[in-house]
Amino acid sequence: MRVNVKGISGSGKTTFARELAGRLDLPVLELDAVHHGPNWTEASAEELQDRVREFMAAAPDGWVIDGNYESKLGALVTDAADTLVWLDPPLHVALARLWRRTKHRIRDGVELWSGNRETWRNAFWGRDALFAWTLRAFARHRREWPRRYGSHRGFVRLRSEDEAARWLEAQG
Repeated sequence: MRVNVKGISGSGKTTFARELAGRLDLPVLELDAVHHGPNWTEASAEELQDRVREFMAAAPDGWVIDGNYESKLGALVTDAADTLVWLDPPLHVALARLWRRTKHRIRDGVELWSGNRETWRNAFWGRDALFAWTLRAFARHRREWPRRYGSHRGFVRLRSEDEAARWLEAQG
């Protein structure tokens, strides 16, 4: 099984992907981890594609990939995936989760990828701030993804924690 778990920040992608990978005994790749370098430098499209191809090649029996990055990956992951899971909770649910996660990460100095840490500034200030990006992505995904991914052979749209839990339970 090859699964791409998609959604906005705070939708539960990483938790869901890890749980699914554990149930299926498959390796999991968090795209944020291979996209963000030290000091929040971003991998180029070519670098990100190479890293994802390497992961997929190393897991010929299946994988779970957590994340989006269509602007850099194109259809690399979605075309290779048997199943495309879109975690699409209501915006207020995702924002509440994002707030709790961000507050915890900042308060406790949680190190993310490549030594990066969230700050109040990168969470709330500027066009590329986490919360601003999440609001824009929510609207964009709702507008574009049903058309883009709705015909994918394994498309699954989960709109609540209960739907996600039931779907995971059905996977074993």
